[in-house]
Amino acid sequence: MNTMNSSVNMEISKRTVSINDWVWAILVIGGSFYAWQVFGQLMDNYEIGILIGSAIGLIALGRFWQSIKPLTYSVAALSLLAVWTYQTHGNQIAINEQAFFLKFLVSSQSAIMWMSALFVLATVAYFLALFSKSDYVGKVASFLAWAGSTFGLVGMMVRWRESYLINPDYGHIPVSSLYEVFILFAVLTTLIYLYYEQKMRTRSMGGFVMLIVSASVAFLLWYTFDRQAHVIQPLVPALKSYWMKIHVPANFIGYGAFSIAAMVGLAYLLTDNIKQKNPDSSFIKTMPSLEKMDDLMYKTIALGFAFFTIATVLGAMWAAEAWGGYWSWDPKETWALIVWLNYAAWLHIRMSKGWRGRPMAWWALVGLLVTTFAFLGVNMFLSGLHSYGEL
Repeated sequence: MNTMNSSVNMEISKRTVSINDWVWAILVIGGSFYAWQVFGQLMDNYEIGILIGSAIGLIALGRFWQSIKPLTYSVAALSLLAVWTYQTHGNQIAINEQAFFLKFLVSSQSAIMWMSALFVLATVAYFLALFSKSDYVGKVASFLAWAGSTFGLVGMMVRWRESYLINPDYGHIPVSSLYEVFILFAVLTTLIYLYYEQKMRTRSMGGFVMLIVSASVAFLLWYTFDRQAHVIQPLVPALKSYWMKIHVPANFIGYGAFSIAAMVGLAYLLTDNIKQKNPDSSFIKTMPSLEKMDDLMYKTIALGFAFFTIATVLGAMWAAEAWGGYWSWDPKETWALIVWLNYAAWLHIRMSKGWRGRPMAWWALVGLLVTTFAFLGVNMFLSGLHSYGEL
């Protein structure tokens, strides 16, 4: 079956709610209620509110984007397999080196290694599909990207559980360290891309977008093997807050969307250059039109800007609670403001002056450099209140 047909199910349709939608809603509500029953004693009122909001959001997302349902089912099944395996072995963290499924498939570290391999293979497959013009290879590339996202989410979910098995005081949602947020970045970037891949019914930009994901995987592997960053550590006091559960994911939806815009900008520039030299090139026929790529840059930057704005506001509120002030001109905060101003200017120029094409593509690429420094460079070269994320 051609997976592009699934794009028909992506939009909120005019049809009535189907049985599948009801089953989805019931399962999400049931899973959320189970999580509250098991872990409710560890949650405060704010975290319970986040759980309820997440359930509502997931139900709405499943209605809006049907493809998220099989992904969620797969993540839930594999995560529960890991939790069950730990339970049958006395909830001993050391069993992850002995039990077959944990050791080779669904312990957090095994799942993240699978994610890393699958994302790199997806990158290669997307480029093979682009240059061979093979629809079958393109389907394989999409499958690998979906599979990598699945294992990345499983790794995060199981790591969350493992943090409590090591020590209840260590327990935390896995979005606190540089290692953990790199996993989050790779998964969110891939999923945002997969949404637009289905919406636009083309896989020709997949290789370009997955390049940035593979780059994050390369950093993640270096960080794991050279710095042992995968070892679960207790949270510093400033991170023991419900704010982290909403600020960090919103932030990285922004980072992921900005990265996609930059890589689409790269594809735009290459396509435009080739088109000027050889308008009849087969590469031009394979790629989307320049107008569609320009529109995708705009949509992803608008999406990223919205979530980055939300994350910045949430971060200021978190800072007020943790450090007594909404803004302290900490290097991380300053560079977050620079990122925000950069994309605010991009959107303003496009909407008010009507700029399109090459200048905006170059700007999107430069924006990626600014965003990368805010995300990683600050941690490497500067110190401040956010130094808990340093290399």
